[in-house]
Amino acid sequence: MRQYWLILIALLCFVGCTSQPAEQGAVPAGNKYATGFQITQTDSGTIVEVFRPYNRICVSQPMRRLGTMSTVQVGFLYALDAMDCLVAVCNPELIYTPLKGDETDLGDSMKPSAERVLQSDLDLLLAVNYGQYDNLEAARMEKLGVPIIYINEWQEGSPLARAEWIRVLGALTGHLHQADSIFAEVESKYISLTAKRSFSATVLQCNDPTAEGGQTAKRSIMSGNNFRGTWYVPSGKNYLAYLFKDAGADYPFYDDVRETSIPLTIEETLRYFHDAEVWVGAGGNSLDELAQMDEKHTWFKAYQDGRVYNWRKQQLPSGANNFWERGVVHPEEMLEDVIGILNNAPDSTLHFANRLY
Repeated sequence: MRQYWLILIALLCFVGCTSQPAEQGAVPAGNKYATGFQITQTDSGTIVEVFRPYNRICVSQPMRRLGTMSTVQVGFLYALDAMDCLVAVCNPELIYTPLKGDETDLGDSMKPSAERVLQSDLDLLLAVNYGQYDNLEAARMEKLGVPIIYINEWQEGSPLARAEWIRVLGALTGHLHQADSIFAEVESKYISLTAKRSFSATVLQCNDPTAEGGQTAKRSIMSGNNFRGTWYVPSGKNYLAYLFKDAGADYPFYDDVRETSIPLTIEETLRYFHDAEVWVGAGGNSLDELAQMDEKHTWFKAYQDGRVYNWRKQQLPSGANNFWERGVVHPEEMLEDVIGILNNAPDSTLHFANRLY
């Protein structure tokens, strides 16, 4: 019965509220970086609007029964100390954060069980929109009377914009003030680290006899893997490229503004990255495994020098990886990893990155 009252409240708010979605690409009032949502306080409650696709809900009281289709959302709830609100999850084996153990298993995130969703009596289902298929599944749930909101932090470009989505979870659970406090601390640490990398780059310049006066030496970086003859690398609008840039790395695609990853032939990949000093985001767990996956992986200087890293330091045998939970909430730790990798920091100082041997 709770879900039907929530739908009614949401409809009333939709009629009664006059705020409009932010212009595409604009940062709504109240946000500092994120463009995909807007939070507005009204007499009726807290209005949470999300874009791409657009939907909106009025929160007149904190949500107490949430279901989630993404591990990222678990990371946000854990940071807010709101895990008691989580009563149903998709793919629990892929969740790194410890669960209470009594959550309903909704099945696969690409096709959650409608029966289990209904039985969970949710206040709200936290959905994700990765494409047309997900839209169909969400529409099917909504037709069954399940209130849904899309948590699409992945559509943001910068790491800080992705992290700012903690404000949405804060608004839904009655922890908006706490969410703002967490994000402010994350932002402060992140910005501080960008100053640290500037200092590190200056030190590199002093130690590099080939660096010309007035120029800053940069470590070159590569990312991705060869998949069936195509090497996919981050575009300049990808959060990894933001991390590389904020860490002071030399990366050739900062100015590429396409929304998707950049497909390269092996010849193009060698032209851009043959001499890259470090390689992050590799797919294997060891150098030998990487070579067995594809001999072409061994053609790069970073492989030959043993400067290859994946993002699996906090990954369980089930595949659950804290990189996709805490890492999204705390991009300052991800940035610290990239800076550490560029400066050959000890493996023990890295949060999510794991060096391959």
